[in-house]
Amino acid sequence: MDVMGDKATLCETGRFVQPTGQEEARDETGEAAEEARQRLAAEAGDIEAMSVLGAMLLRRGDLDGAESHLRAATAEGDRAAANNLGVLLHQRGYADEAAGWWRIAAVAGSAAAAHALGRHHRERGDEPAAEYWLRQSAEQGHVLGAYALADLLEHRGDDDAEQWMRVAAERGHREAAYRLARTLDRRTVHEGGAVADNGVGGAGRAGPRGYPEAASDEEAEQWYRQAAARGHRRAALHLGAILERRGELKEAGRWYLTSAKDGEPRAACALGFLLRDAGDEESAAVWWLRAAQDGDGNAANALGALHAERGQTQTAERWYRAAMDAGDVNGAYNLGLLCAEQGRTTQAEQWYRRAAYAGHREAANALAILLLQGGDETGAEPWFSKAAEAGSVDAAFNLGILYAKRGEDAAALRWYERAAAAGHTEAALQVGIARLRDGDELEAERHLRCAAGGGSAEAAYRLAAVLDARRPPVSPHELGEPSQEKSECEEWYERAAMQGHRRAQVRVGMLAAARGDVVEAARWYREAAEAGSRNGAFNLGLLLAREGSEPEAAVWWTRAADAGHGRAALRLALVYARRGELAEGQRWADRAVTLGPSEVAERAARLRDALREELSA
Repeated sequence: MDVMGDKATLCETGRFVQPTGQEEARDETGEAAEEARQRLAAEAGDIEAMSVLGAMLLRRGDLDGAESHLRAATAEGDRAAANNLGVLLHQRGYADEAAGWWRIAAVAGSAAAAHALGRHHRERGDEPAAEYWLRQSAEQGHVLGAYALADLLEHRGDDDAEQWMRVAAERGHREAAYRLARTLDRRTVHEGGAVADNGVGGAGRAGPRGYPEAASDEEAEQWYRQAAARGHRRAALHLGAILERRGELKEAGRWYLTSAKDGEPRAACALGFLLRDAGDEESAAVWWLRAAQDGDGNAANALGALHAERGQTQTAERWYRAAMDAGDVNGAYNLGLLCAEQGRTTQAEQWYRRAAYAGHREAANALAILLLQGGDETGAEPWFSKAAEAGSVDAAFNLGILYAKRGEDAAALRWYERAAAAGHTEAALQVGIARLRDGDELEAERHLRCAAGGGSAEAAYRLAAVLDARRPPVSPHELGEPSQEKSECEEWYERAAMQGHRRAQVRVGMLAAARGDVVEAARWYREAAEAGSRNGAFNLGLLLAREGSEPEAAVWWTRAADAGHGRAALRLALVYARRGELAEGQRWADRAVTLGPSEVAERAARLRDALREELSA
């Protein structure tokens, strides 16, 4: 119990500044002189001097010397002496007698005694009495009383807790400021105003960043700042997280450093990530090592990832095991990843299982994938389900694939929709395709836009096709006319084309040709053809033939025909027929008949028969 009084209030924190050198000598001399003066006054019967002298001796640890003076002052009605006598008796183990003196002092109006008496009752489980006396203390302006009352009310879930926590914080109580900030933080997160917890495990080799959630609420930040400025290391950690989220990395680093130096391992870990992102990997490793040695599993994971990237797999495994020993389930997951990369499938499965059974959703997904690759679809499905139900977006998508392979389209769509709602690009694409198949074009467009915006080339192509189908017919471009502006569908085709989508490249080429931009059309056709598109090769051949480069056109038509393009084979038959190479022309005509489509096959058959007659004539 902290020592407190009214006229002779002792240091509430129990910490005393220790002067050195001449300052220490002067302080000791001054204190000795003050004690001597108070002692003379007390011997002369001065009640206040008795109380002050008792408090001085109590603070020095001279309980025997203090007790007589405090009892004498208490007998004369000095409430500060009664309070400090209670403190003395509490230190000696006489809690009930101490409570009696605190009651006397509290009834006489001592806020410090009311606080001490309230704490006494709470320690004994008498919450109504504790609340009564703590409220008396708080309402008299006693900061520790306000904090203790807030703590009691918060424990009971009373809405008045925040009001008293705020009172204590406003009067400089650093723990109250920190806890008030945490309350505001949690409320902001609950109301959807901030990103969820960053300090809980997640996927990825190194695990998460290693600091707690940081709400965007300005008031929370102010209270964190106040507590951190008073040396609260966890407040400094949270303040650093807020600043880092806001991009104020330099100041964030300073608060992380302050917190880390005060012994907060999570701050040391977060500082390590900050340094790594700044390119200072060696300094990052130093702080991760410090945090890991203090039991921070996330830092141990980060060290494991660092050594794994350097190819030091044995050291990486040691740190992952350390993370696991520290209670960080990411350690087991990362061990599974490490073993899987080395081809140690059996060990990878064991570690994935360990993490999955501990609730690691990405480990459950990885385990399911491993089982599926081994042909155990029955064993994989429950783990996909468990991971998906726990919030793994990848697992939800994988379940969709699993059901789609079985032909259970309705079940597949449900999981695709769930993954798409969480931002999974490929899942949004699959939902878009399904909606197109069902004829729901508007819903299909919405999902295709999401997928295309997320970087899916296939989604961009399909979205462009949807928009393209809605366009009114465009009149042919004539020489001398200005080129038409690009439509939205062409922009999406181009986005897909630039990502290497061959059909989009062909379509962009066709649109460019329709605008009269032959150079642009040839560029896209060539790019598609070189990537293996038979339509690209055929269209490039047409373009070259129109430009008078039939020999080069024949080269691309040959490539297209060899890939199964019937029209390209027919074109080659015509080229060879014109050249008088009737046998070669007949061969390509035969190929065109085989490849089709039907109208091409009919024309090719007539040409083949004519060439046959010509050859037999």
